[in-house]
Amino acid sequence: MRLVHIILCLLMLLFIGVQYNDPDGSMWMIIYAIPAVWAAIAAFRPQWSTSSLARILLPLTIVAAVGGMIYYWPTAEGWWRQEVWWEVETAREGMGMMIVAIVLLVVWISSLFTSKTTATGY
Repeated sequence: MRLVHIILCLLMLLFIGVQYNDPDGSMWMIIYAIPAVWAAIAAFRPQWSTSSLARILLPLTIVAAVGGMIYYWPTAEGWWRQEVWWEVETAREGMGMMIVAIVLLVVWISSLFTSKTTATGY
């Protein structure tokens, strides 16, 4: 699972890197940094993702990401097609929030398994 978290962290860092020419890039850099940090924690300090503070903050972050996903949900017709998301920024923003939510869910689910294996000793 560590490799998955590293890949997800690198993906989010890549998303941060391509925001340099976006008019609201600094906001999106912060949005993408949040799952990058959670994925890095899960990869390199998994015990932190099972702490009592993380058990509160990670679900709250997921709720915020789902709220952002609903807010930024693409309204362009056929938003999943490459020619649409290549041309329509709101489609890219909506898909970006979907990816953020998915990364956070992967980290959360893996933290549930990490806490179970820590508790049982396996």
